[in-house]
Formats: sequence, C-alpha cells, structure tokens
Amino acid sequence: MSDHHPEHIASVGEFLAHALELEYESAERYRELAGNMSVHNNPEIAELFEYLARMSDLHAQEVEEHARDIQLPQIAPWDYKWAAGGSPEANAAEQDEELSYLMTPIQAIRLALHNELRGRDFYARVAAGSPDLEVRRLAAEMAEEETEHADLLEQRLAKMDPRRAEPVEDLDPPNMPE
Repeated sequence: MSDHHPEHIASVGEFLAHALELEYESAERYRELAGNMSVHNNPEIAELFEYLARMSDLHAQEVEEHARDIQLPQIAPWDYKWAAGGSPEANAAEQDEELSYLMTPIQAIRLALHNELRGRDFYARVAAGSPDLEVRRLAAEMAEEETEHADLLEQRLAKMDPRRAEPVEDLDPPNMPE
C-alpha cells in the first residue's frame, strides 16, 4: 500500500508528474462541463468552463517546460499522492448531482472555486512538506497561481446578483422516461 501524502513527494520528477496529471485532468473535466453546458444552451457557463480549461492548459504547458530535461516517473493511478481519492481538480465528479445543465453561473463558479482551492491545497501541502528544496519552490509557485485563479473566481462571484443563484425553470425539459 503506498503512502498518499502530498508532502512526501521528494523529487522534482515525481512532483511534475503529479502536477501534469492534475492539470490535464482539470482541463479535461472543465472541457467536458463546457460541452455539456453548450449542448444545453447555457453559453455563459460554457464560456466560464472553457476559460478554466485554458488556465489548466497553460499550467500544463508550464509544467511540461520544467519537465523538458527530466525523465518523469511512470506513476500508477493508485500510487499518486493525492490527499483524497482522485486528483484534486478532477474531483468535480463527486458533485455530479449538482452539475445539472440548468446550473446557474453562481453554482458553476462555486464549483470551480472549490476545485481551484483543492488544487491550491495540494500544491501548498507539497510546498510545506517536501524534503526537496526545488520541489518546495515549484509547488509554492503553483499554489500561488491557483490562489490567483481562486481570487479571480471570488471576485467574479462577489459581483454577481445572488438572485441568479436560483436555477431557472426549464421550459423545454429533456424527455425522461417515467
């Protein structure tokens, strides 16, 4: 049984492998949500998730840049050192019941904020506890970027009309079998 503590990540290669997985999964998840929102004619939410996917893509590119001359370890899915089960930003799946296509902008931003904060917490734990100085430096940098994204989302949330938190009535509901 492997040890699943982010703060025990002890090499730059191991850290970058984790960071890449986190950012790839995050981008994929946000694109899935954006597609879902587009199909159900919720362009505002689709655009938000596309934006978040692009942020994850940019993070992944930065990580790939750091990893250019480093042989990254192959890590089995069950051997990643996430504090919880899956990668922090991909764990939106556990909230799928909230991911109705009638999701409001406020609900979408809250979900995105939750995911960004989980990503930040993962990086912060590595930055605080890794025995490797360079891993701590890189993780602190990435925690800072996740914090900036979370701040952006919080600012956007603060500007929104709380009345928009109520789901809209679906005038054309999908045909659900009885």
